[in-house]
Amino acid sequence: MLLDFRPYEFCAWPSEKAALDEVDISLRDDKKRISVVAVVDDRAAGWVAGFQTYSHAFELHPMVVRFETQRRGIGRRLLEVFEEKAREMGALTVYLGSDDHICATSLGGRPLFPDVLSHLSELENLKGHPYEFYLKCGYEIIGILPDANGEGQPDIWLAKSLIGVRRPEEVDI
Repeated sequence: MLLDFRPYEFCAWPSEKAALDEVDISLRDDKKRISVVAVVDDRAAGWVAGFQTYSHAFELHPMVVRFETQRRGIGRRLLEVFEEKAREMGALTVYLGSDDHICATSLGGRPLFPDVLSHLSELENLKGHPYEFYLKCGYEIIGILPDANGEGQPDIWLAKSLIGVRRPEEVDI
């Protein structure tokens, strides 16, 4: 599934080894970790994983949904289950980075220094970047890391408070 995950024709995992390493890391027990798989018709349709990085915050990484099963609520449901599990483990916040490898936003392909925050305030989605999916799921943009993935390839950071969030079984999908 990871090798088939190609947002915007960009392969997030360039090799089978890189994909298997990602899965292996998510299953380690050296930190508090969460790994959730969505199954549709006896086939993995999506996966979300993450781990505790601060005393009360979890980083969500990675999240993938098979292309042919996208826009059916699977990603939203994976997030909800991940958030509930993180909350049960003491998390108050979930955060994630959403890379822009191919200039899918107005931030990609250009220098963002100096005055990084002014560029962020003018953020536009040019090619269906997933940051808008996360916004619809209650996440907020909290920052940007310019050139995180190479020159002109920023990482957009989003987070969501788990304080007062409804439990997954209370959410309509």
